[in-house]
Amino acid sequence: MVATPAWPPKSAPRLFVPGPLAEGASVSLEGGQAHYLGKVMRVAPGDAVVLCDDLTGEWLAEVSAAGKRDVTLSVVRRLREREAVPDFWLCAALIKKDRFDLVLEKATELGVAVVRPVLTRRCVADKLNPERARAIVTEAAEQCARTALPELEGPVKLEALLREWPEGRRLFFADEEGGAPAAEAFAAHDGPAALLVGPEGGFDDAERTAIRAHQAAVAITLGPRILRAETAAIAAVGLWMGTRGDWNTAEP
Repeated sequence: MVATPAWPPKSAPRLFVPGPLAEGASVSLEGGQAHYLGKVMRVAPGDAVVLCDDLTGEWLAEVSAAGKRDVTLSVVRRLREREAVPDFWLCAALIKKDRFDLVLEKATELGVAVVRPVLTRRCVADKLNPERARAIVTEAAEQCARTALPELEGPVKLEALLREWPEGRRLFFADEEGGAPAAEAFAAHDGPAALLVGPEGGFDDAERTAIRAHQAAVAITLGPRILRAETAAIAAVGLWMGTRGDWNTAEP
């Protein structure tokens, strides 16, 4: 007997759409998403599409109509609740555009809750295109099957970040001049946390002094090698997720 194919198939396209979604709802897509489904994925009526709304979770939908410029979907049932996101922020100094794009993509895949771009004295960039950044994190979330998008904030100066830091949230500071081993520091703190990573040229002396003097800050080291800013951010987030995040959670 031939086995019944899984439904929805693992190859079904995944998209984030405005919500909230609900069983029986009709969703009309235009523009880039309609082009992706119609021209790239070549969906036809009856095909499965997985939808997420960053509010209620992940839903199975079925293509009702596929036109040249729009695609209509009918929501069938909920597949998963919105995931519980570990309370971990990434505060990364702005770096060259392509490299910061990588940080946004990988931070999303690794499961951070919030990305806060930081402006420091040695930053080579001082602006972030919010639409481009949102597109990058959304596409990354779709590809890695997240049901929640990270909150993406606008760039903030380091001085303001430290001045407005919320009480009760630990700030792990990746200091190239040394600190506690990152894994040990992460394991010793159970609660809301964030990671602060500097730009290509690192923090200057005044910035480092100000960070170390902050009551929430804990200086950490990421090992004996000099890492690129994007490598440091990605590696440290991964280490935190393995130590205090959700990597030990069984997948349903």
